[in-house]
Amino acid sequence: MTRQARVVDYPDKIRTLFANLKCVLMEVCGTHTHGIRRAGIHQLLPPGVRLLSGPGCPVCVTGSGYIEQAVRLSRNPKVIIVTFGDLLRVPGNTLSLTQVRAEGSDIRVVYSPLDALEIAQTNPEAEVIFLGIGFETTAPVIALAVKQAMQRKIRNFSILPAFKVLKPALECLLKNPGVNIDGLIAPGHLSVITGAGAFAFLAERYRLPTVITGFKPEEIWLGIAALLQQISKGRAELENKYESVVTAEGNQRAQQLIKEVFEPEAAEWRGLGLVPDSGLGLAGPFWEFDSRKRFGLAEIVAVEPAGCRCGEIIIGKASPEECPLFGRDCTPEKPIGPCMVSAEGSCAAHFYYRSEVNGS
Repeated sequence: MTRQARVVDYPDKIRTLFANLKCVLMEVCGTHTHGIRRAGIHQLLPPGVRLLSGPGCPVCVTGSGYIEQAVRLSRNPKVIIVTFGDLLRVPGNTLSLTQVRAEGSDIRVVYSPLDALEIAQTNPEAEVIFLGIGFETTAPVIALAVKQAMQRKIRNFSILPAFKVLKPALECLLKNPGVNIDGLIAPGHLSVITGAGAFAFLAERYRLPTVITGFKPEEIWLGIAALLQQISKGRAELENKYESVVTAEGNQRAQQLIKEVFEPEAAEWRGLGLVPDSGLGLAGPFWEFDSRKRFGLAEIVAVEPAGCRCGEIIIGKASPEECPLFGRDCTPEKPIGPCMVSAEGSCAAHFYYRSEVNGS
């Protein structure tokens, strides 16, 4: 049987084998979100199987208070803000970075934090602040940038950290009485860094069937089939269906970089609130590169856009279509919430790949 034939056969086989199964599955990776919607997988599942998106988009889970800090810093004429592109249009409490850039703030988009070091070297009179967001996938290269800044004595470079660690957030999510899921599609990219074993606690401690899988349609179908098989048999195990990429131990060099440069701290998650040990702050030897300490920054309370349900969507309590702003006031061209801004956001995925027939 060819690979294409297997992809075509998956929906029919799964609908036949699990026709009477009722369960809720969740994925926690924006690439999975878009892969599922793009391939129409959500529409081909058995009628009793529902797919939800969890807190897997780093831009979406970053609170508006963090954006507001960056907006205020950018108003200093001696500051250059450097960021990944997805953050530009995320609304803060007052404005987005796109809006303050239009007013004259120096805000630059890069593809690597190492580029920020070069900006700092070529602009010694400025304070260059890199907006550090992301999960364990992004943290190692930012840790490398911090180490290089120290080695090269680039003192006008700092990080405004908003890094997230997924495990504590998943535990918080599973303890939330309003969230009920029966199986989890674990993130492929993040598992490359952490190793498959990082997700073993889900099956062992919470009896939650968990499968690590890739992003091609056939890989997603394979992961879903494995989860449904576990659920139908009453089993709760961790299965690695992405063994060509994900090992049991993960990328140990990247893990060591994270441990060397960062230390756990409480972090604010949109939809979950303050979660202990779910963030990464700079460790003591690297405090001089922490923008919060350098500029004496205080926490800013997040103010969510009126009517926006991104917080509920991120933790699976609502679907994008249930938000009154979705597709009307809030679109990718004029986003109100971060779930519509980010390339990995659930609302953007639902908007771009919605059915012409039923809009879902």
